[in-house]
Amino acid sequence: MASSAIDRVGQQAPADKLLAMAADRGSASHPYVSSPRLLGGADAMRNLADAVHYLCMFHGRFPGVIDLAAERAKGGTQGWLRAAADRFADERAWLTRLVVAAGPLPSTPGQAESQAAVVAQHHALETLARSDRHGCAPGAALALLLDWGAIRAVLDVAAERCGVDPLPVSLPNASEVGAIAAAQDQKHARALTFGAQQFLLQHRGLWDVLEAREAARRG
Repeated sequence: MASSAIDRVGQQAPADKLLAMAADRGSASHPYVSSPRLLGGADAMRNLADAVHYLCMFHGRFPGVIDLAAERAKGGTQGWLRAAADRFADERAWLTRLVVAAGPLPSTPGQAESQAAVVAQHHALETLARSDRHGCAPGAALALLLDWGAIRAVLDVAAERCGVDPLPVSLPNASEVGAIAAAQDQKHARALTFGAQQFLLQHRGLWDVLEAREAARRG
């Protein structure tokens, strides 16, 4: 199924490729993101707290992926990404509040191994966002913007359970992201697609870690 999705993506225009990848290979399609073990049940708050802490490790620091990508973008894309980075700063501040409200990181067998895995994944994200290959860093930033909706759905559940006020999402929507992708120079479209694909791979890797940690706590 994964190979057929990638084949289908390979036949599309750059903007359509990006949107298809976010749908097929992003957080929304990972089974743990919609799992009852994460979103409901007796242990949901512990599992949600785990997700909040690790998502903050990924995206709670400044400069983030969009900030770094904006430094390497050119022309109108640079200004657009800087505006998106300013909006994402609100998400980052809200995520930090949510970490405090969620309480400590749940004790989990294999903590050192999962911590090391997530540190490596975060390093991979920063490498993509700092890439000098024209198009790669913007591709990673656009993938984050597209994937954030699925992540926010999980964070919103955590916020409701923790009593944290909801935050209206002010990030660019899929249509705006698609328009920016479509405006990229065609000779750099491959690098943009690569950056987005690798970024989504790291996000899915994070959900794999979180799912494994939930299973380890159940024993």
